[in-house]
Amino acid sequence: MTAGTLAPRTVTIPADARVTWWRVVHSEWIKFRSLRSSLIMLAATVVLLAGLGLAFSTVLATNPPEPGTPSAPGGPSSLDPLGASLGGVNLAQLLIGTLGVLLVAGEYSTGMIRSSLAAVPKRWPVLAAKVTVLATVSLVVLAPVAVLTFLGGQRILGEDGISLGGEGVLRAVLGAAVYLAGVGVLGMALGALLRNTAGAITSLVALLLVVPGVTSLLPDSWSDAISPYLPSNAGEAVMSITSSSDQLSPGAGLAVFVGWLVVFVGAAIVALRRRDA
Repeated sequence: MTAGTLAPRTVTIPADARVTWWRVVHSEWIKFRSLRSSLIMLAATVVLLAGLGLAFSTVLATNPPEPGTPSAPGGPSSLDPLGASLGGVNLAQLLIGTLGVLLVAGEYSTGMIRSSLAAVPKRWPVLAAKVTVLATVSLVVLAPVAVLTFLGGQRILGEDGISLGGEGVLRAVLGAAVYLAGVGVLGMALGALLRNTAGAITSLVALLLVVPGVTSLLPDSWSDAISPYLPSNAGEAVMSITSSSDQLSPGAGLAVFVGWLVVFVGAAIVALRRRDA
């Protein structure tokens, strides 16, 4: 060995330094809380959910509907005490869905996803860990916010309000948090499938808002057969305390909504394993 030539170093890897599920989840949690944009988007979702819920409750308290005025089944789209308190869901879903898109598509745009996939050769645990982190954080944060917003809204409504202990009310309020967490997961799946932030957000908006509107323009026989099974309409059934002939029951709505998530996340995992980063 000549002078100035460095001898190769031998690096000993500890026996326990292996890829495990919880380490992948922990790494994704570090990414989530380290990104300022993630925290801002989550905070904006909270503000929108609570702010609009209280604002709609105030409007309903000052301008109650005329007796006998028809309304949709008690949920985010209805003019009743529950619907007013959950009125922020319709816009909050766009923020939480965009957050889901950014957490995946953002890594593709920066190239960081290559490091994650190199560290986890099986690949699918990376997306599964991202889904786990976002779904857990969303539920932990948004469930209390939904409950507190409902209680605040009913306090504003006073005697016209309803009780959290009423039949199906608590389930509907918590269902709002479950739905929003699911929309975040849906955004993640679209981000993984399309790998493009603008395209994934556009697809999310189309799926949640545009497609239901277009479906309502179809002949009644077609609309009644398709509309209840769309993701947003199935999710709305979970947040309703009553049902109608053109709406699924809360249990069926939850099953359909989860089914959509399974299909999209499953497709994203298949694409992640088959395509190069």
